[in-house]
Amino acid sequence: MDFPLMRLAACVLAMATVCCRQPATPTPATPPGGPAKRLVVVTHTTGFRHDSIATAEAVITRLATESALFAPVFCRTAADVARLLTPSGLAETDGVFFVNTTGNLGIADLPAFLAWIGQGRAFLGAHSASDTYHDAPEYLAMLGAEFDTHGDQTTVDIRVEDTAHPAGAPLPSPWRIFDEIYEFRANPRARVNVLLSLDRHPNDGHAAAGQPGDFPLAWYRTHGNGRVFYTALGHRDEVWNDTRFQQHLLGALRWALGAP
Repeated sequence: MDFPLMRLAACVLAMATVCCRQPATPTPATPPGGPAKRLVVVTHTTGFRHDSIATAEAVITRLATESALFAPVFCRTAADVARLLTPSGLAETDGVFFVNTTGNLGIADLPAFLAWIGQGRAFLGAHSASDTYHDAPEYLAMLGAEFDTHGDQTTVDIRVEDTAHPAGAPLPSPWRIFDEIYEFRANPRARVNVLLSLDRHPNDGHAAAGQPGDFPLAWYRTHGNGRVFYTALGHRDEVWNDTRFQQHLLGALRWALGAP
């Protein structure tokens, strides 16, 4: 019997087996801190609709991909609201982000939604989230303030009051930006932790333009055991595309969602 020939044949058979074996499916990487958080991003409007919403959605999608922090689920229509912003729809959700929403969004049980936030979930609002639910004081109390008015879009030098918070740490102070600057029906400072503010009225065509004052523009607070963040910026496409604003939002998301 030719033993060398038999050994050669065995080697050839082993190599063929290895070559024909299918590669193992790679295991998806888990982001630091665990799986991505489920974030419902609401862009439904029943009042004024901002042209920048499409840009905002694109930026949020890219931030989610790059950070692996959260997985966005977009809520764009009344039907989406009826499906996603209910106790059953929110059961597996970690946070909700109102992005340039306006008016009464039609949440079937708003008290239950607010209670859901208070149970330890995240709520974030951008720009006209404060121009939403004017008929629901309990929503406005959760958010921290109610939109009142704005003037012409203008350049402002924003003070970063809290450089230790993740939503303020990446920003220069002063932070110069061109946007539509909101004023609120009452100064929220006593009810919130202010992140960004102006120390004078914006030069927006109003009679008080340039006068000294206190104008909070972004803040955070708690609602029960939930975490709430709001920024008044975000009217313009250029603001959403500004990397500084994106870092402001990403820091807010990390804080609100309890990410490291």
